[in-house]
Amino acid sequence: MRLRSDIFVSALTRRLFSRGDFAAVEHKGAEEAGAIFIRQRFRDGLETLYAPAPQSFFDEEESGARLFEIRMDRKEPDEIRQMLDRELKFDPDLWIIELETDDIADIVPLTDQRINPLD
Repeated sequence: MRLRSDIFVSALTRRLFSRGDFAAVEHKGAEEAGAIFIRQRFRDGLETLYAPAPQSFFDEEESGARLFEIRMDRKEPDEIRQMLDRELKFDPDLWIIELETDDIADIVPLTDQRINPLD
C-alpha cells in the first residue's frame, strides 16, 4: 500500500526543517493520491524540478514506494513555473512542494537516470 500524499509531504517538510533547511507547500493536491512535484531552489537562483517517476521504474515489490525523476535540471524559475502550470492544467490534484536546500539525495528517492537512445 502506498503512503498517502499528505503524509509523505508532511514527513518530507519535517525532515527538511530538522536539517535547518526550508520547505513549503506551494500547491496542495489530493490528500490520498495526488502526484507530488518538488521544486528545489538553489542559491544562484536556478531550480530543479523533480516529478513522479513513470510506472516502468517500479517493480511489483515496490508498489508502495514513491520514486522521483529529474524533469528539469537547474533551469530558470520561469521555465519551471511554465512546466508546472501545464501540469496543473492536466492534473489540478497534484502537489507542488518547494525546497530550499543544496542536497536532497537522502530525502527524495530518485530513479536511476535513463539513457536517451537518441544521444
